[in-house]
Amino acid sequence: MLSLLLAATPALPLDEAGKYVAGAYVVFVVLLVVYVGIMASKVQRIERELREVAEFAEKRTPESGTAADREEAGV
Repeated sequence: MLSLLLAATPALPLDEAGKYVAGAYVVFVVLLVVYVGIMASKVQRIERELREVAEFAEKRTPESGTAADREEAGV
């Protein structure tokens, strides 16, 4: 049934179809740029949070750690 429907629909002339193809490419590129922008912002946020966690871990002393950390440190 689908093949009959596709066979019955006329093809677009090349000069008219080119506009739709160009439009589809433009939409695709815009969506791709938006996706890359979103991913870049997420990576920046994750890097910032990871830096904060690393700074916290460096500042942490054995006295303020867990009981297991205090045992390892001999406190």
